[in-house]
Amino acid sequence: MAAATHHTAPAEHATTMGIDHRKLLMWIFLASECLFFGSLISTYMVFRGDSIVGPYPAEILDIPLTSTSTFVLLMSSLTMVLAVYGAQHGRPTMMRVMLLGTIILGLGFLGFQTYEFRTFGAEGLVPSTNQFGATFFVLTGLHGTHVGVGVLYLASLLLASFRRTGLGRDQVLHIDIAGLYWHFVDIVWIVIFTIIYLIPQ
Repeated sequence: MAAATHHTAPAEHATTMGIDHRKLLMWIFLASECLFFGSLISTYMVFRGDSIVGPYPAEILDIPLTSTSTFVLLMSSLTMVLAVYGAQHGRPTMMRVMLLGTIILGLGFLGFQTYEFRTFGAEGLVPSTNQFGATFFVLTGLHGTHVGVGVLYLASLLLASFRRTGLGRDQVLHIDIAGLYWHFVDIVWIVIFTIIYLIPQ
């Protein structure tokens, strides 16, 4: 019976659908983010062939490097799943280690992105260079910002878990909600990676 309480929202926080209102708010937020990224991706698709001056996408995109960073981000989804598993099954050490692993992998992805941006800048591609540069940096830069926010979010949960009371009685819910956000960021990147790097210009 005690284990069941980990998955049931307290009555004061439950909506009429039986979902905790905090989790519902995260779903609503992610739905709005789908519209946000959808508009950015659509803008990129509309203007992707409008580069007037070089460097052009085919000349500058480093698919092997970005494939590696994509793998790193996808592995962070696995560690996030394991962090949620640890929280659900009363294994705080596992939860903390996996949260730390997710944070490290997220920082690794941001490191790859920073290196890519610096390399592009050195080769002459900046937001003001051409239409591709403008849409590319806005789309990938805002996604990177979301990853950074996610890293800070997870770091705050990790630090809070070391308090005497930990994350409180809603520990599973807090980790689960963070997992929703993190998986969303990963899914968005898969779409961005496919459209920018894998579909020929």
